[in-house]
Amino acid sequence: MSADVTTPEDDVEMGFWDHLRELRTRLVRAVYGIVPCVIFCWSYRLQLMDLMLAPLKKATAMSGAGDPAINYANPMEPFVAYMQVAIVAGILLATPWIFYQVWAFIAPGLYRRERRMAIPFVLASTLFFAGGSIFGYLVVFPFGLGTFFEFASEQLPSGMRFENEIMIDEYLGFATRMLLAFGVVFEVPVVVTFLAIANLVTWQTLLKFSRWWIVIASIISAVLTPPDVASQMMMMIPLVVLYMLGVLIAFLVQKARGTDGGDASDPDGYER
Repeated sequence: MSADVTTPEDDVEMGFWDHLRELRTRLVRAVYGIVPCVIFCWSYRLQLMDLMLAPLKKATAMSGAGDPAINYANPMEPFVAYMQVAIVAGILLATPWIFYQVWAFIAPGLYRRERRMAIPFVLASTLFFAGGSIFGYLVVFPFGLGTFFEFASEQLPSGMRFENEIMIDEYLGFATRMLLAFGVVFEVPVVVTFLAIANLVTWQTLLKFSRWWIVIASIISAVLTPPDVASQMMMMIPLVVLYMLGVLIAFLVQKARGTDGGDASDPDGYER
């Protein structure tokens, strides 16, 4: 067996409480990275609020509802709204640091060759997270909101119509949930690739599981997206495509090792 893949780093066994302490350390360090990003984003809160409201304005324009008025229920809500936008933007800006802390938490249990994947892992995680958030922002937000505004713009037989009074806290809660949800679900190829590199799964196993993944993807989409079929399909289809991309990467990983992936229990995951 090659000397550089014999055991995980220093072969140090960690107990349950050791893992909890390490997790706490990584969470604290992640927060240390997020705080300055939030402070930086606070100085651009007006521009960021415009960005968050842009899909709403586009959706109302597409439906003919006119420019929306943003309402609030108490004097503190505008400040809270600006703070929420700054926090979300700060988290997005700090994603490379956050994913590095994730890697640093799991790295002690990996083999030396696997630990060399730190930079690709952080870069890929950041790009897929940002790509998912951008996809939700540019595609799903305007389309989903526009669909609902079209129903609201219809005039009733009696001549009455729905009045658009959007509360800022409710809209930002919805927008934040969607941004983070699409960012997280776009991490599927990264997770699948990591499992393949760690030799925890094979591409054959992943391919067999794909039928169940379609069911899981449909449930995730139904829970995280607005209750209309189009929005749900906009999340479900990328989830399935990204999963199959992960299967392809797992196949390429095993081919590069010169194995068919028939045994995922080999602790090294490399030829001896």
